Amino acid sequence: MIHFEKFTLSNGLQVIVHEDPTSHIAVMNLMYDVGARDEHPLKTGFAHLFEHLMFGGSCHIPVYDTPLQQVGGDNNAYTTTDLTNYYCSLPAVNLETAFWLESDRMLGLAFNEKSLEVQRKVVVEEFKEHYLNQPYGDAWHHLTDLAYTTHPYKWPTIGQTLSHIENATMDEVKAFFYKFYRPNHAILVVAGKVTSAQVAALCKKWFEPIPAGPAYHRALPQEPAQVCPRRKVVQGDVPFPILYKAYHMPGKGMPGYYAAAVLCHLLSEGKSALLHANLVEKQALYTKIDAYTTESFDPGLLVISGSFPQNTPFESAENALIEVLKTIQHTSPVALEKVKNQMETQLIFGQVSLIHRAQELAIATLQGDTNLVNKKIEYIRQVELDAIQASAELILQEQNCSTLHYQTIS
Repeated sequence: MIHFEKFTLSNGLQVIVHEDPTSHIAVMNLMYDVGARDEHPLKTGFAHLFEHLMFGGSCHIPVYDTPLQQVGGDNNAYTTTDLTNYYCSLPAVNLETAFWLESDRMLGLAFNEKSLEVQRKVVVEEFKEHYLNQPYGDAWHHLTDLAYTTHPYKWPTIGQTLSHIENATMDEVKAFFYKFYRPNHAILVVAGKVTSAQVAALCKKWFEPIPAGPAYHRALPQEPAQVCPRRKVVQGDVPFPILYKAYHMPGKGMPGYYAAAVLCHLLSEGKSALLHANLVEKQALYTKIDAYTTESFDPGLLVISGSFPQNTPFESAENALIEVLKTIQHTSPVALEKVKNQMETQLIFGQVSLIHRAQELAIATLQGDTNLVNKKIEYIRQVELDAIQASAELILQEQNCSTLHYQTIS
């Protein structure tokens, strides 16, 4: 059990306190309810751009990293389709430094053209390095654009195209900040060698004076059910061909999500899993094959990706995969129990990290139920064979699938 206390400030900031007296450090995790799905289709990549801009200095603190490092702290951040997360760890005795730093950049960034230009160049170079100049780097751009016709999940977190970031204006950046990076759109988790009374006092001093922003009512276009297979062939200067198959599945917390998550583990967890055992070890058609879920809040994807030798016909590789997927209906109780044990073990080991606990508390709160962190194992345990079979029958169908064949250049 992860124990916590929760309260909300007058400006709407939700605060979660997780006391762990066995730790000598404190963790502050500040999660904003904004991700790539909240961007305008012609101005994508802004949430990720802000992941960088938030380290460019705030109203009273020109450099974020320096004061934190001076008190023995460290920090990082990440952006997804659904959220933006900032976290730092530091000696518990220096906790107030984290409050000072995080509250000041929530109060207001030091918007200036130099900082915007510097961070814009960083993001552009990241886009080029990881998505344009790396083998298979643009695969996710192709796959999401194929799988989604309507929902903003159709572009990756980095953005749909370089020009959206290259052409971002200061006015657009400011408008994005003051729309989303407000206390009423944020969740603050403080964990470690802290007390609820201490955190409450520091919140009242540093965060409560920050005014709330306008309410944001998310009304995203919903993706219609896919009723026909979609296919695309891409050629690139890559070492070997890869097959991607993306199946629509429920989002986090939606009915059927945990059955789909267990189904994915049955397919790919370990060398004895269905895909590896049959397609790599037994038939030797693939050199590597894996499955994963996007873990998105809105309906997401269960993705299977596998590489195979150049001399293996694509049709043979795909047909063999489809045949193996049909055998999921014959999963044994022993195999299901093994996978559920593996998932439970992963969740328990994840709780060893204080930073991980803080982030999981924030994510669960964003989903609407902080105590979800203590319910996950129970939900996984409740998944039975009939639920796996129903999930496979619903999800692993060709009419629900977008297939990308990434070929080598002939």
